[in-house]
Amino acid sequence: MTVGSVTGPDLASLAALLADRTRAAMCLALLDGRAWTATELARHAGVAPSTATGHLHKLVGGGLLTEERQGRHRYVRLSGPATAEMIECLASHAPLQTVPIRSLSDAHRRRALAHARTCYDHLAGTVAVAITDAMTERTLLTWDYGPALTDGGKTWLRELGIDDHRPRGSRRAHIRSCLDWTERRAHLAGAVGAALFQHALDDGWVTRKGTTRVIAVTDRGRAVLRQQLGLGEAVLNAPADWS
Repeated sequence: MTVGSVTGPDLASLAALLADRTRAAMCLALLDGRAWTATELARHAGVAPSTATGHLHKLVGGGLLTEERQGRHRYVRLSGPATAEMIECLASHAPLQTVPIRSLSDAHRRRALAHARTCYDHLAGTVAVAITDAMTERTLLTWDYGPALTDGGKTWLRELGIDDHRPRGSRRAHIRSCLDWTERRAHLAGAVGAALFQHALDDGWVTRKGTTRVIAVTDRGRAVLRQQLGLGEAVLNAPADWS
């Protein structure tokens, strides 16, 4: 006799979505925060468009991706910041996979990706971890109960012209840490991490490198980050250019 039932999280179903290497590669690519077409993702993952479409149906159905249509074109993107942070966190816990480097350009690109990149809507990589460390050393951040802005940190952001407030009604964390998959250390995420990164883009501290996840620190950005946070040239200098 069935007495009743209990509803609980189906973690196995979520894990199964990312257990396929093609679907995992697609989700990692979408950490750039852009909307991609099925054709673009198929090319990135090295599969046929029809194969990519099948995988995308599963990811959308599982809630990891959302669809957008513009005329005849169909785009997909990650379903939101929480999904992006979950994928980045899982990547930081995953064993490193040895991938053959086929060209000098490919080697430069991978070094650039580790140096500074987008993690959906905030900054990741060596530069992001260094910013987090410097904010902590200057008591702009406290870690007593997880990351939180100190009064000095709130003042510092306001002086830079950054609104650190979470939008009204948003369920997103005000500030949280995200474990960096290349550095294996924390960088800032949440509403504060996103606001800081958007300001860095708008004020010309950093710039996007084409349509990739790579972020380049500009001359202005190096000057500002040296002055504001004391970051050194060893952190700020980008690896060799790649095309």
